[in-house]
Amino acid sequence: MTATSPQRPRARRWSPGRPVDIAATWGTLRRGAGDPTWISADGVLWRGVRTPLGPVTLRVATRPAEGQVVSHAWGGSAATEWILDHLPRMLGQDDDATLFVPRHEAVAVALQRRGQGWRVPRTGLVLESLVPAVIEQKVTGQEAFGGYRRIVRRLGELAPGPGEELGLFVVPAPERLRQVPSWEWLRMGVSPQRADTLMRVLRVADRLEQVADLPLPQAHRRMRALPGVGVWTAAETAQRALGDADAVSFGDYHVAKNIGWALTGQEVDDDALAALLEPYRGHRYRVQRLLELAGAMRPRRGPRMAPRGHLPIR
Repeated sequence: MTATSPQRPRARRWSPGRPVDIAATWGTLRRGAGDPTWISADGVLWRGVRTPLGPVTLRVATRPAEGQVVSHAWGGSAATEWILDHLPRMLGQDDDATLFVPRHEAVAVALQRRGQGWRVPRTGLVLESLVPAVIEQKVTGQEAFGGYRRIVRRLGELAPGPGEELGLFVVPAPERLRQVPSWEWLRMGVSPQRADTLMRVLRVADRLEQVADLPLPQAHRRMRALPGVGVWTAAETAQRALGDADAVSFGDYHVAKNIGWALTGQEVDDDALAALLEPYRGHRYRVQRLLELAGAMRPRRGPRMAPRGHLPIR
């Protein structure tokens, strides 16, 4: 690898030996269509990423005819080396689906349609997923994505190299978020309860980042030891940062109903979902995501939930 400057990136070609669908694998990392850390155009994905060693602009594209994933990274030498070294794992290299057996026709169809290029990602970046998950607690998608977008644009920084020209952002560092006063969270659309949870998370940010190296049961316990971080929030983090193929989003407003409808033709609650997915234990999130990717969702009836207007958003 060559020395890195903002104008001269590090590059890596990875031959995964299988199809790689970057958009599907990393789709859950994108927080709404207006996510400032994400630009996708002409088959190329640009991301602004805060690695443990500094901010990076990452450009990733696939070359199916050559069986390669081609990536370029701009930023500090250590940070770009970190992101390129971790890229295969981030794109699901360690995700083992060899023992996964579809037990429902809908799952088999979803696997055939979308399962070839998709794997459970493992970014290793816990705060990158945990902070947005807290912001998304018990609010509409519009509220959650709007709050996240305001936080990144106000408190984050432009990504290095071409990221700056593209207007690509990197999420704010934990120390920057710890300085945010309570009234500023309100102005960005984050309610006091979620802001309090965020501050608890940020006070132990270093310890939480370490869960990426722990066995999954221990990682979940450490995250859930924080008041305000429950089953849903830990699962949403583990699906993205820890490569947890079993982390179902129990407690979600839509997930149980959608999976129940896809597998049985009827909406179910969390208890019924747990029983329905028990034969898939070890791969329960895999079922959830494959069905999402295949569009196996129940028909929507009635108007969408309207966003609430009680916060002094600016």
